[in-house]
Amino acid sequence: MGHRLFCDAHMADWLHLTRNSAPLVLSIPHAGLGIPPDVEQDLASPFLARLDTDWWVDRLYDFAADLGATIVRTAVSRTVIDVNRDPGEADAGPEQTRVTTGLCPLTTFDGRALYQPGREPAPGIIEARRRLYHEPFHYALAAEVARLRALHPTVVLLDCHAIRSRVQTLLAERLHLFNIGTNGGTSCSTALTFAVARECAASGRSYITNGHFKGGYIVRRHAQPDHGVHTLQLNLACRGYLHEPEEPLSEDNWPVFYDPYFAEPMCQILRRILVQCLKFAQSR
Repeated sequence: MGHRLFCDAHMADWLHLTRNSAPLVLSIPHAGLGIPPDVEQDLASPFLARLDTDWWVDRLYDFAADLGATIVRTAVSRTVIDVNRDPGEADAGPEQTRVTTGLCPLTTFDGRALYQPGREPAPGIIEARRRLYHEPFHYALAAEVARLRALHPTVVLLDCHAIRSRVQTLLAERLHLFNIGTNGGTSCSTALTFAVARECAASGRSYITNGHFKGGYIVRRHAQPDHGVHTLQLNLACRGYLHEPEEPLSEDNWPVFYDPYFAEPMCQILRRILVQCLKFAQSR
């Protein structure tokens, strides 16, 4: 059965920061479930509003703080605001997808309307959400990167995502389990890309670099590899850590509970990936 764990509508505590001192920052932009009442009343359904959540990614990376990583994540749903979108662009940036979603998405990945007819957010509402959520999220990321850059010659920012294994409007075939994005090789050193890819390959699971997910706005905005800030995106297919249903998703089977025993092998792979990110940063 689906696990209907939705955040309280009170959104005062929507930005979460775990601050540590190792040269590694994790961005978790799409695991949030919170939707304020003034937004929820305009939506088509709570299920569709949270369908494309990066389910349980915050739980999946629970171990990262023990490695000394700083973690910046938002508890607000991507339906309210997608902090991984460029506010100056109407599309999803360089990711090679069949459909795109905007700063305040109007449809799910598979094209279903998120809002009731005629109740989509007006430009003024979108701008207000940008100021309320998008700007503070990126300010927090930039501030943590700058803080750590003052302590270390090199800092790695890993942007952490997950997606359903099959989304026909995005890709005809099933997604690779690991999808590494470095904005076509421009957002980080090739040595870091190779180190992460080696761990994916060593796991025996499928992976691809700069395929359908090249890295979104977070990777592009914060990358400064010539000045010691290396950014990359890691997008996981949900089947790698969740009991993802094979049948079409519905309120009866999605989302599924987070099973830490099932997810543990993925956590071990991710731990090795984060260790490689740290080794890269510490060796520069």
